Amino acid sequence: MIFGLNFSFLSKYWFYYADGLKVTLELAFWTLILATVVGVALGMIRVQNYKIISSIIDGWINFIRGVPVMVQIFIVYYGIATSLPQFWAAVVSLTVNSSVYIAEHTRAGMQAVNKGQMEAARCIGMSKMQANWYIIIPQAIKNVLPSLCNEFILLIKETSIVSVIAYTVNHRYRASFSSF
Repeated sequence: MIFGLNFSFLSKYWFYYADGLKVTLELAFWTLILATVVGVALGMIRVQNYKIISSIIDGWINFIRGVPVMVQIFIVYYGIATSLPQFWAAVVSLTVNSSVYIAEHTRAGMQAVNKGQMEAARCIGMSKMQANWYIIIPQAIKNVLPSLCNEFILLIKETSIVSVIAYTVNHRYRASFSSF
């Protein structure tokens, strides 16, 4: 007993927790990879001052940020992607949610780099793409990394919400849940 709590049940049911950890890490891994790619692309496009595209992306980001994650999971699983397996519906919905936050982190990180850096790179003959790739993005990564780590922590916590679409740990244990 630790602090008056009895943990003797862990020796009997440890495999439930191991399977739950495996599912959580799989969901977080795939979501983090996909959301990072989509979010960084959206954030970089948003910074480039393309008026129409930036306003569409801005509207999308504000819409997704205003809808709770649980509602997004319901919409993806029961509305849009009814033929997707539960795991991939959960990945898609969590990716959509996390990508808009990563886009905002990317945009803020790139805008935090001093404008003089771009001007100096352009003065020495770099194209805008070269200046972004070699000068702006490395500095933006330093600015964005702490908030991306926080987003990953939040994503780990959000994986528990996929239980609303009845995504179970492993179907072979379903019969023994009644004795739990």
